[in-house]
Amino acid sequence: MDSRVDIVQRNLERCLNDLRAGVAALADDEPLPGGSRLTAAAARDLFTDQVRSRALDVAARELKTSGRSFYTISSAGHEQNAVVGALLRTTDPCFLHYRAGGFMMARSRLAGGGGGNVDPVLDTLLSLVASADDPISQGRHKVWGSRPLWVPPQTSTIASHLPKAVGTAFCLARMRRLGIPRPIPDDSIVCATFGDASANHATALSGINAARYAHRRGNAMPILFVCEDNGIGISVDTPRSWIADSFSRMSNLHYVHADGELDEIYDAVAAAIERCRTARAPVFLHLPTVRLWGHAGSDVETTYRTLADVCADEARDPLVRNARRLVATGAATPDRLRAIVASTRDAVRATAERAAITPKLTTREQVMAPLAPYREARVRVEACARLDDAQRAEHFGLDLPERATAPPRRTMAAHINAALRDEMLRRPEVVVFGEDVGRKGGVYHVTAGLQRTFGSGRVFDTLLDETTILGVAQGAGLLGLLPVPEIQYLAYLHNALDQLRGEACSLSFFSSGQFTNPMVVRVAGLAYQKGFGGHFHNDNAVGALRDIPGLALAVPARGDDAARLLRGALAMARTDGRVVVFLEPIALYHEKDLHAAGDGGWLSDYAPPGSALLPGEVGIHDTRPGEADVLVVTYGNGVRMALRVARLLADEHDLGVRVLDLRWLSPLPHEAIYAHAGECGRVLMADEARATGGGVADAIVADLVERGFHGPLATVRSADSYVPLGPAADTVLLSEDDIHDAALALAKA
Repeated sequence: MDSRVDIVQRNLERCLNDLRAGVAALADDEPLPGGSRLTAAAARDLFTDQVRSRALDVAARELKTSGRSFYTISSAGHEQNAVVGALLRTTDPCFLHYRAGGFMMARSRLAGGGGGNVDPVLDTLLSLVASADDPISQGRHKVWGSRPLWVPPQTSTIASHLPKAVGTAFCLARMRRLGIPRPIPDDSIVCATFGDASANHATALSGINAARYAHRRGNAMPILFVCEDNGIGISVDTPRSWIADSFSRMSNLHYVHADGELDEIYDAVAAAIERCRTARAPVFLHLPTVRLWGHAGSDVETTYRTLADVCADEARDPLVRNARRLVATGAATPDRLRAIVASTRDAVRATAERAAITPKLTTREQVMAPLAPYREARVRVEACARLDDAQRAEHFGLDLPERATAPPRRTMAAHINAALRDEMLRRPEVVVFGEDVGRKGGVYHVTAGLQRTFGSGRVFDTLLDETTILGVAQGAGLLGLLPVPEIQYLAYLHNALDQLRGEACSLSFFSSGQFTNPMVVRVAGLAYQKGFGGHFHNDNAVGALRDIPGLALAVPARGDDAARLLRGALAMARTDGRVVVFLEPIALYHEKDLHAAGDGGWLSDYAPPGSALLPGEVGIHDTRPGEADVLVVTYGNGVRMALRVARLLADEHDLGVRVLDLRWLSPLPHEAIYAHAGECGRVLMADEARATGGGVADAIVADLVERGFHGPLATVRSADSYVPLGPAADTVLLSEDDIHDAALALAKA
């Protein structure tokens, strides 16, 4: 075991052996002297929680040394966070820093401890050894989390969980306003803990700013930010007073400093929680701590800190300080504290031996089971439910969009708007939000009129920050809402991609499906806009989205498909807790024509409730049904371009072209592609995304080859370039000429 661990252990033992009781013992319900509300019994309970956390840290290192556990990152020195865990309610959602051992021990005790539904010692050790019996992640990661304790697991080291904590606090109040049942009491608050170094991260600052902004605008924002300040981030010192200087004078953020003796910390934390709960406003709790034993198990502190500095921190061990305080006030005797330490260490060691021999995940199927659940039959029932036409007409404020007097043939933007209206009518839990989606109705008017119809409680504008938008979506999904956030442009999503990659899509995986944050993220994107943009408004790459495990990605090409795909996406989110991105081609929003100006060939009838499109269901368009010479596989803008090319090839070269609209880019419909490839014999993949890793061409070609397809194969793709402004864009984007020439060459192969 690390020698510094031994030294800290011996320091505590020496302290306990040197202590002598010198005052009268306090009764269990008697508060510590000085007017504190901390009683003797509660103080001993906190000390026990802290000793238990410390013993678990020691066990983690022992297991790692013997090769029975893995990466360790301890809570040693942060045990005063047990006070926060003890004073919050178990119905207050908590998003925790990785040094939350004391916190979890105290919170578990409130729920019954080892004699109740939660055994914090066993649960932590099972997580440490990556056991399949771990009740939260089933061995997928070492995380603090518990369904009974309302602690969704976090794996972040950079406070990227703060935006979703803020979103949870915001949506709790929003659900009350909407009269939607809440899974937790109305006076609950949300807690998010993080370190002093992480407080500098853009994501953390985004979350704190969003809470202050929402409060300033009059929204209830019951969130407790807990900064556990140990003064160092791995090897980089935090400047003295940096946290206090940075956050104590912020407007719309109440700052509380919790330092000193255990009872003083207890009173300060209690006041912070009470303020947050009663005022329904953000509170910043500054909790000074000390980091013992380096950043993680593999970290050798003396490579970047002097031995004198390390020893000085060891002298600030909170367990030693608390032991002295309990004895000095009469809350405990030295013998009682020694007994707590000895019995706790023995119990943890014994439990560690039991945990080490529990089963592990052994198959790919076991590991991936909660990653992307999909119960197709249930989703289809959910997606295809009917709605009462009289009720729909009342909400549409005009004749139904599928009826002839409407008129029925509409653009994609109109179809998406109508589908959103229908789904908001069907599902009172649906909320639509983002930049400019409310009063303006979106920059492309896709959400026009929704706020007027459904109210500002369900359709609302956010601040200009994609990280916050996706944070609100995660919080909404956690509480039972069905969020439909809008990201104004695909290029803007990259500013906040980790909120999908590292947070939203990992939640079900790391909680074994016990926590989910369903959502359908509407993203306006892809290229071919005329007269607007450059690459910030014409982003033609989807690789970053397809790279996210568990994320489903739908891309409509036609208006009628868009409505049915949106229903399918919402049903997947509601039924299986999925995160779905609904990527809408901006250039096709208001497109009316297909082959010639005024032909109305890209308008379509509205598909009313009762029909939906799910993964694997592709669109097929034949110029000569049953006689296709070439299969063109494409999506989005590529569908319209391929259909224009197909007519030209039929007229000029008597070629039959079948256009396969993928509709879903994740998961890709490989079975359907292979089946149609076999019928046509030749396959052209027309991918409007960038050639290298930007789209889906590589994956489709590889799958066809691996399945044994032996016919001619070709791809046409956009160049590996940002999209420039104006006509220059045509030089780097996939064109109809590219598709035409490649299809003709294939047909002659």
